[in-house]
Amino acid sequence: MTERRRSKSHGCELGRRIRYEPSPDEPLSIAAATALARYHDEDVTTASTRLYDYVDPEALDALFADTCNGTTRSNGSVEFDADGLVMTITPERVEVRSAD
Repeated sequence: MTERRRSKSHGCELGRRIRYEPSPDEPLSIAAATALARYHDEDVTTASTRLYDYVDPEALDALFADTCNGTTRSNGSVEFDADGLVMTITPERVEVRSAD
């Protein structure tokens, strides 16, 4: 996982971005929940913002799952708002950033 921060002004963060790169066998729903929790500096098991409040985790996993002929859907992305944040999900990474 990589994390980038922009400069701060008057003690407030102007922008924060979390980039989480899941392992090859990690479901994207787990990766997205982990990235969301890390954005808030929380443990994923006790996070105050839950992924399933904003997107169906099973549908997210199915969107990028292997097709019936065994190939992996590696193109495309999903982007949605989650509690004032923007989440962008691709098969290779999950990014969480402020909507501002």
